[in-house]
Amino acid sequence: MPTPERLGGWMRERLQAAGGAGFVVGLSGGVDSAVVARLSQLAAPGKVVAALLPCHGDPQDEDDAAMLARQFGLTTVRIDLAPAYDALIGALQPVMADPDYLPTKPPLDPLRGRVPLANLKPRLRMTALYYLANTLNYLVAGTGNRPEIAIGYFTKWGDGGVDLLPLGRLTKRQVRAMAEELGVPKTIIDRPPSAGLWAGQKDEEEIGISYADLDRYLVEGPPGAPPPSR
Repeated sequence: MPTPERLGGWMRERLQAAGGAGFVVGLSGGVDSAVVARLSQLAAPGKVVAALLPCHGDPQDEDDAAMLARQFGLTTVRIDLAPAYDALIGALQPVMADPDYLPTKPPLDPLRGRVPLANLKPRLRMTALYYLANTLNYLVAGTGNRPEIAIGYFTKWGDGGVDLLPLGRLTKRQVRAMAEELGVPKTIIDRPPSAGLWAGQKDEEEIGISYADLDRYLVEGPPGAPPPSR
């Protein structure tokens, strides 16, 4: 497992290669974004902006993100995306409800039907992050980890659209171990992962498998199979 110093050094190299001045991180209140924010500080001290981007989410998420920002001494900006989200939904939904516009009807399955609405949130967040990054000549540091990348659990052009992924080779267990090393509060480390896509949304429920099982599969391979070569 790489050390925080090694990952921070890699991020610094990527920043210098890109001619960037620092990093922008979307701080959600979860363990992944907490670790990426702290690694960004190691890579570019004093040149990190943590963005708090509430959008009809759980207020506790924003409280936890603000607490982490204070603990790490991060510069923060807060952008309420709810008005933009509401305006976009207000423009889109009437079109989707008019059969004259569409060759096929939208799916009636309520679970499937909420995904397009939910995916607007990470896409709006990334739009805001890139506005900040482009303005400051910073890079957007993503928070996706190895199991999420392996199974494609991210929103295309949303949380999947970033400049670099410091946690891309770390299992969830390794991310949590690094969080402990970096001083992330245990309440954040132990909280159930959620992208805040809708009320009560939990990543593991949506994926249908635990991060522990995903980690085990990625490290050990399928049951009964020889372990993957290093």
